[in-house]
Amino acid sequence: MGNSKFIIGGALILAAVAYLIVSSTQQAAEYFLTVDEINAQRDSVLDRSLRLSGAVLGDTIQYDPQTLTLTFEVAHVPGDNADIEAQGGLAAVLHAAVSDPARARIKVVYVGPMPDLLRSEAQAIMTGRLGADGIFYAEELLLKCPTKYEEALPEQASNP
Repeated sequence: MGNSKFIIGGALILAAVAYLIVSSTQQAAEYFLTVDEINAQRDSVLDRSLRLSGAVLGDTIQYDPQTLTLTFEVAHVPGDNADIEAQGGLAAVLHAAVSDPARARIKVVYVGPMPDLLRSEAQAIMTGRLGADGIFYAEELLLKCPTKYEEALPEQASNP
């Protein structure tokens, strides 16, 4: 009789721990999508935590220093590294994305300080939610500017 209480108590504790793990994993799940994928799945990804990557269109960048509101558009960039390498590398893919007016785009709104690396042809990697208005509301913003580093690399390599 005493052992059955421990077994039932242990099973209840195990069930509670399993429930907490599953529920926290589902809440923290982020879906990694490209601009094309978000546009294709718009209804199913509305108001879900997402991670989006795209090429920054420099002429769409607007920043309000009073409200710290940054808006810009990103163009579709392939999500597969093999595709990126086959097209000439990240710098070439970002340039092609920005240069092609027919490429799919999404407007982004971010509230926070304006990042130093925000410029045309930078790769923006954002975490946030897609609103019903079709705007991606970014909570986190990471920028990569491969051309900035590619130009500096040969000089650094030649100077020991």
